[in-house]
Amino acid sequence: MEKIGGDLNQMQRTPLASAHVEALRKAGAVARYPAGTLLTRPGQPVDRFVYVEEGEVEVVNPFTNERHLPSTMGPTQFLGEISLLNGGNWSMAMRAVRDTQVIEVPREAVLTLMSQIPEMSDIIITVFSARRRRQLEERISSLRLIGEDDDRNVRRIAEFASRNHIPYISLPLGNPEAEALARRCSIAPGVPGVIFGRDVVVSEPTPDKIARLLGLNLDFGDDEVFDVLIVGGGPAGVAAGVYAGAEGLRALVVEDVAIGGQAGTSSRVENYMGFPTGISGSDLVWRGEVQAMKFGTRFAMPRRVAALERLEDVSFCATFDNGQRVRARALVVATGVQYRRLPIPRLPEFEGAGIYYAATEMEARYSKGADAVIIGGGNSAGQAAMFLSRSARCVRVLVRGASLAASMSRYLSSRLEADPGITIEYGAEVSALHGAEHLEAVSIRDVKTGATRVVEARALFVMVGAAPNSEWLSGLVKLDDKGFVITGFGEGLATSPFATSQPGIFAVGDVRSGSVKRVASAVGEGSVVIAKVWEFVNRKS
Repeated sequence: MEKIGGDLNQMQRTPLASAHVEALRKAGAVARYPAGTLLTRPGQPVDRFVYVEEGEVEVVNPFTNERHLPSTMGPTQFLGEISLLNGGNWSMAMRAVRDTQVIEVPREAVLTLMSQIPEMSDIIITVFSARRRRQLEERISSLRLIGEDDDRNVRRIAEFASRNHIPYISLPLGNPEAEALARRCSIAPGVPGVIFGRDVVVSEPTPDKIARLLGLNLDFGDDEVFDVLIVGGGPAGVAAGVYAGAEGLRALVVEDVAIGGQAGTSSRVENYMGFPTGISGSDLVWRGEVQAMKFGTRFAMPRRVAALERLEDVSFCATFDNGQRVRARALVVATGVQYRRLPIPRLPEFEGAGIYYAATEMEARYSKGADAVIIGGGNSAGQAAMFLSRSARCVRVLVRGASLAASMSRYLSSRLEADPGITIEYGAEVSALHGAEHLEAVSIRDVKTGATRVVEARALFVMVGAAPNSEWLSGLVKLDDKGFVITGFGEGLATSPFATSQPGIFAVGDVRSGSVKRVASAVGEGSVVIAKVWEFVNRKS
């Protein structure tokens, strides 16, 4: 994973200037903790910023109650995590090694200081980001998964955590550490499970429950009204969140799976300006998420908008899939597209057990040393093939058409053709799936002759057909015959190419009819649309 720049340990020791410390002192209060006192616990709200003046603080392994890292934090350093920006929860426990004196500043107060003092903000965010990256790279976490390879529910948690940059530790069934942890938490031997903190066993684990433990699935009051609700956390939605926050709009971004959207499943984006060696789609959008939170934009997930209605005061009310409602003066639709479910027998049966719609490091594990098949001829399929070829024994790309010229960038198709570990089959499709508990093989049919053959495949990646996520709009805006949102003629806003037929609703990114399906264009649209959103909101008020 690409670092933000500079040595990780050095970044975590970047001191705040004396003027910054004085500002913290005025906004906060001095607190003293005797040796052995826990300053933070996993699952508690990150409600304060903690600057160490005297003493020493260590990160604690919640399962063993021992020091988790060889290094500790002392004077001039500060406690905190990236979740401070969004009002999330602590992910790790921290304890005073000896008598310790700190300055504690309430979360809202330190966010105000960060907005007023850019230099302070830069240092804090750089350190927080570095800490999260270290947690991810070194698997430092209070979230433990047992039996990820054996249980679909546990795999769903792993996918949710991985795609949202949430650190976790995965232990296979039968592993001595897994067995000891299971005994400590009263989990039957050989049974998969999800554990958070010291002894919180998550029954019937879902991404929603994990999000709540981490403070990511926010609840909102009935009287809470946002200037703009941004539905979708892909490149377009996150870019809109960055610019909305920067313009002083009270913004909320909601996403039903993972921040990053479909772009977040791309293992490597090479044609995005400013990253000559490429960057993963997930990492690119995560940087944008942190940037948006810096400006005050809030994020909530996993949240899916089930219905939308216009109220008498001309504001909008969105109802989430959990029944909660939130109001907003304007709406940005950035829900993008999703790969279509192909009409292949037994497809739902193998989803998550050999059938995947993303090719990240997590999915690559399941094809390591085995054969993988990719259905699709677009850039996402090409990037997946290049990524999987590093670990799979063989990667087979199936394309219904006669060439890749019209659907894939030339630089990418050239690489696929030159890679000895990748085979491209034109005029081919998958007609059947084979296996018991997990996918073991697929039948490939020649589109012209109808001839079929069975090939071994432990993983099948479906990356074909873009279906817009627009059904939740409840008929409020006009759609084209394929379900994409038509833009460019909103009443009174004809100058905006992103205005829909409903005043106050804008659409950006892949969900918009006629959009260019590229990350860069999605980011551009999300950035530009906020000017008209600001104009609409302020015209109403």
